[in-house]
Amino acid sequence: MSNTDGRGFDGVSFLSPQSPTSSSPTRKQSKETTVTINCVTFPSPVSLHEQQLLKPDEWSYCDFFWADKKDLQGNACITGFEVLLQKQLKGKQMQKEMAEFIRERIKIEEEYAKNLSKLSQIPLAGQEEGTLGQAWAQLKKSLADEAEVHLKFSSKLQSEVEKPLLNFRENFKKDMKRFDHHIADLRKQLVGRYSSVEKARKALADRQKELELKSQQMEIKLNSKIEEDIKKARRKSTQAGDDLMRCVDLYNQSQSKWFEEMVTTSLELERLEVERVEMIRQHLCQYTTLRHETDMFNQSTMEPVDQLLQSVDPGKDRELWVRDNKTGDIRPVDIEI
Repeated sequence: MSNTDGRGFDGVSFLSPQSPTSSSPTRKQSKETTVTINCVTFPSPVSLHEQQLLKPDEWSYCDFFWADKKDLQGNACITGFEVLLQKQLKGKQMQKEMAEFIRERIKIEEEYAKNLSKLSQIPLAGQEEGTLGQAWAQLKKSLADEAEVHLKFSSKLQSEVEKPLLNFRENFKKDMKRFDHHIADLRKQLVGRYSSVEKARKALADRQKELELKSQQMEIKLNSKIEEDIKKARRKSTQAGDDLMRCVDLYNQSQSKWFEEMVTTSLELERLEVERVEMIRQHLCQYTTLRHETDMFNQSTMEPVDQLLQSVDPGKDRELWVRDNKTGDIRPVDIEI
C-alpha cells in the first residue's frame, strides 16, 4: 500500500504527524498540546495554527477524513475512512442503476422499432394511384427505414453504453473490502497500543506513589531496611518509566503507519472516483452522440444534456461532497508523556 519513496499519489509527501511541514519533527508535542479521541491523537486547539493541508490547492480526501463521526442513528461512531468507502459503494450502485436505465431505454427503442416496422407493412390506402400513391408508398417505406435506424441505435446503446457501465471495475467490491480490512487492521493495532500506553501510564503512577510512600517512611525512621526498600521502589519506578516510553514509541509507530496508509489509500479512492466519473461522462457523451446520429431532427432534446455533460467536473463534485461530508481536517500527532 505504501510507497518506498515516502510519497503518495499526486506527489503528496507523507509528512510526520507531529510536524506537517517537515518529514522530521521540529519540536516535541507535550501532553498539554494534544488530545486523544478514540485512540487517535490530535493537536489541541492551541496547536491548530501549526497545521497545513497536505493538498492546500484542492479539496482532497486525504485532508478531511481523519476524525470519526456518529452514524445516522447517532448510536455508534464510524471512521472518516468508512465515510469514503460508503461513497465509493454508493457510486458503484449509481453506476449500476444508470446501466439499468440505459437497458430500459434500449427496450423502448426495440419496441418502437418493432411497431414502426409493423406499421409500415399495413396495406391501408395501398390502392391509392398516381403521384399521390407513389408519395404514400414512400412515406410507408420511410417508416421501415426509421425502424432500422432505431434498431441500430438500440444495438449500439447495448454494446457501447450499457455493457461498459456494467463491466467497469469488475473487482470493485473485492478492492473495497481489501482497503477496508487493511485500514481497519491498522486502526485496531493503534487501539491496542494506546491501551498499552494507558496501562503503562497507570503502572508508572503506582510505582511513583509507592516510591513517595517509602520516602516518607524514611523521613520518619531511618534504617537499612527502609533504605533498601527505597532503592527497590526507585528501580521499579525507573522500569515503569522505561516501559511507558517503549509503549509510547510503539503507539507512535502504529499511528504513523496508519497515517501513511490513510493518505495513500484515500488518494487511491479519490483517483478511482475521478476514473468512475470520467468513464460515465464518456459513455453518456457516447449516448448523446448515438442519439444525434439516430434523430438529427431532435437535437434540441439532447443539447441540455450535452451542456451539462461538458460541465461535469470531478474536482468540483469532490469539493461539494467533501464540504457536506468531511469529518475533520485536523491530522493526528504523536503522543508524548
